[in-house]
Amino acid sequence: MRVQFAGIELINPVIAASGTFGYGIEFEEIVSLERIGAFVTKGLSREPMAGNEAPRLIETAAGMMNSIGLQNVGVKAFIEKKLPDMRRYPKCAVIVNVFGNQVTDYVEVIHQLNDADGIAAYELNASCPNTNHGGMAFGTDPVTLDELVWRAKQVAKRPLIVKLSPNVTSISEMARCAQTAGADALSLVNTFVSLAIDVETRRPRIANVTAGLSGPAIKPIAVRMVWEAARAVKIPVLGMGGIVSPEDAVEFLLAGATAVQVGTASYADPRAVERIAKGLEHWCVRHHVERVNELTGALDVKPQARQIPGN
Repeated sequence: MRVQFAGIELINPVIAASGTFGYGIEFEEIVSLERIGAFVTKGLSREPMAGNEAPRLIETAAGMMNSIGLQNVGVKAFIEKKLPDMRRYPKCAVIVNVFGNQVTDYVEVIHQLNDADGIAAYELNASCPNTNHGGMAFGTDPVTLDELVWRAKQVAKRPLIVKLSPNVTSISEMARCAQTAGADALSLVNTFVSLAIDVETRRPRIANVTAGLSGPAIKPIAVRMVWEAARAVKIPVLGMGGIVSPEDAVEFLLAGATAVQVGTASYADPRAVERIAKGLEHWCVRHHVERVNELTGALDVKPQARQIPGN
């Protein structure tokens, strides 16, 4: 079940996604942290952030919408109060999600993280749709994305994973842009911009008006985008978007992902990431897959031979 991802060895390819798993340590009494490949922290900024006003999370027919607004304790508090506890679980890689309103904010957060022990990689959040500045704006314009990734790569002492926005015309173009600018890997997809309205009050159901849609509803689109991005670049891809079962994870791997992230499923089942990791191993045994990395990019798109009746 081991995979190599951007120079990091993971005990399996199942990772808890950013924003759905706290800072990791909060789940230690619920999830066996050393049975998952890694987890990605909540997005970290230079200073603590309170996030958006409530209501900022609602359930949908096949998932949820959220506009948390990147609430977090700030990079300094994370290093001092959160990260030390995670060192008790050396088999679980810690990937730190980084964001900012300006490129200099990203650079400063990475600078502070560089000297902290116990971090495997950085995930550069260039795609959050729930803030008024930065975030998605970086991930939807090739010029600004190029500058952000290039500047971050100059200071990062660890592998740099760039999280792309799905709210673009061509995911392949943005994937190639990130790779050219120096990204060591990509992660996609983030949530889709969405809107829900209370028909009785005629007001938005989310205080921030729009929010990010995630969950099973987006999975087929996410799988398609991972497939397109993986074909466009030579660096590894982390796939995510609506994974709730081991078979969902297999889909992303076949589409070209080296590893996957489980996010929204953790809200319905806090043990989802561990359950899916164990289930993926069982799936491989049942299907005689000796090494899980054999699945990456193994999608068969050749035309099927037509069966002639009577032959």
